[in-house]
Amino acid sequence: MTESLKEKVLDLFSHHKIGTLATVRNDRPYSRFMMFFNQELTLYTASNQHAHKAEDMAQNPHVHILLGYDRDSDHKHYVEVEATAEVEESKELKKKFWDDYLKHWIADAEDPEYMLLKLTPKTILYYEKEGDEPQELSI
Repeated sequence: MTESLKEKVLDLFSHHKIGTLATVRNDRPYSRFMMFFNQELTLYTASNQHAHKAEDMAQNPHVHILLGYDRDSDHKHYVEVEATAEVEESKELKKKFWDDYLKHWIADAEDPEYMLLKLTPKTILYYEKEGDEPQELSI
């Protein structure tokens, strides 16, 4: 049985938590590594409310995410995601997506500076391996 494109993307999301998030700052792209979580096809990432990315997204909510690809494993697939960012206020989701790794930047899930960003995809391009043409997942 062939795995559907959505299943492939969800599987990738579950195995690849670190990727890049690009925002626009002063009309130029700005990228940084982030930890991603998902609920179905919607991605979430944590930030400190004083981080530059929060300012960037307040000016322009359009973001680009690269996730997947591991040169040192059999995971050659990856996605490019164009999304719209907004602040997620749900305390339940903030607790759900809390990870101790975030303690480097945010004290805990109750920290008033903890900001959860909801990244709603507009386009997801799935690449099975480098050099392949992408498959577009309809959102």
